[in-house]
Amino acid sequence: MRFGQEKLNGVRVSGIVLINPYFWGEEPIGNEVNELERVLKGISATWHLACPQTSGCDDPLINPAKDPNLSSLGCSKVFVAVCEEDLLRDRGLLYCKTLKKSGWNGEIEIMEVKGEGHVFHLFKPTSVNAVAMLKNIVSFIHGQN
Repeated sequence: MRFGQEKLNGVRVSGIVLINPYFWGEEPIGNEVNELERVLKGISATWHLACPQTSGCDDPLINPAKDPNLSSLGCSKVFVAVCEEDLLRDRGLLYCKTLKKSGWNGEIEIMEVKGEGHVFHLFKPTSVNAVAMLKNIVSFIHGQN
């Protein structure tokens, strides 16, 4: 996500695809409010284990809504897939909303998969929903959306 600030020699990124993005934040939002405190603490603990040098769960690395440089995202289009039954769903949608408001001049495509949870496509790759998501991603990559 830092590509916009850290240009790579000759590399041009046209777009990014985020499938069930793992974003988080200090304050619960949306569907997170109804979760058990131990689940919320577990996610926070996992983040601190994965990134010991973090400033916390509002670190822009896990909470892009707090990234002051979000508007300089180095691509022109973003595809975000979220799942109806995923605890992280509302964070993915918040990312889209925040990116739109940031002044970034690209296009965002959002796909919400009904009746599925986090990374369902890894466990059921031939399911109707997984195949539909893959088709949407392929269309996005080929610019047919």
